[in-house]
Amino acid sequence: MKKYILISLSVFLFSQLKSQDDFAKLQAGFEKMLNDPKNLYGKNKAVGKYYDIRGIKMYAEVYGKGQPLLFIHGNGASISSFTKQIPYFAKSYKVIIADSRAQGKSADPGDSISYEMMADDYAALLDAMKIDSVYVVGWSDGGNNGLLLAIRHPEKVKKLAITGANLRPDTTAVPQGVWDLVLPQYEALKNKVDKNDLEKGGYKLLKLLVENPHISHADLQKINCPVLVIGGDHDVIKAEHTMEIFNNIPKSFLWILPNSGHSTPIVYDKEFNTKVDAFLRQPFRNFSAVARFF
Repeated sequence: MKKYILISLSVFLFSQLKSQDDFAKLQAGFEKMLNDPKNLYGKNKAVGKYYDIRGIKMYAEVYGKGQPLLFIHGNGASISSFTKQIPYFAKSYKVIIADSRAQGKSADPGDSISYEMMADDYAALLDAMKIDSVYVVGWSDGGNNGLLLAIRHPEKVKKLAITGANLRPDTTAVPQGVWDLVLPQYEALKNKVDKNDLEKGGYKLLKLLVENPHISHADLQKINCPVLVIGGDHDVIKAEHTMEIFNNIPKSFLWILPNSGHSTPIVYDKEFNTKVDAFLRQPFRNFSAVARFF
């Protein structure tokens, strides 16, 4: 699984950089942050708990008090991905953050996984926590999950902020260079995987990345809550694809970060945190009156 996580990190950081040296430094810094023994996010026994959710035990941690705010991490990642967000938002919100199915501490014995399945998991997690509705922030695959949570369980989502999400798994959404990085790894695991393969979890998640999602414009048009659609101008997800998402959500705002790749919550954490916080605090009672907010 560790090998797969490193592949996933490479995809996350792929388009962030101007040189191989920058890439190596950023990836090393990210891994150092995740592996810092002082970083308890994702392994904090004082606030962590397992929930029996739809056939799995889903691990979640809760920080702070206030309006509930759910964070959803990306493919092959975990709670610790939001190390730079949790302390900021926990000052004003009840931050809920979990390891998605088959990732982190949320083991999944099944042989397949889907974004729809994970969106339903998060709805069930909120029910188990006796929380009616939340603000949601999703990064990468977490953005896909956030979109599907708002589509499949609209009553659960008050507002949604997504960064680096995509609607389909093809080169209209992701540059060819990213496919050239991911597909050989997928084919290598595909040829090896069997029921007893220790890399099976990595295979499931890579298969998810390569073959999904499939979210239509009609589905996006069902989303009834305000949505902040975020992307980097050099993101793994093409800027025009991010704009396509924005253009098909009725109450949407667009924020493209200049000189930015896929890792907006990490590399631009201060700006990301303050802008998302401002979006969540804005009342938006009259949508047209605040359309210039971003």
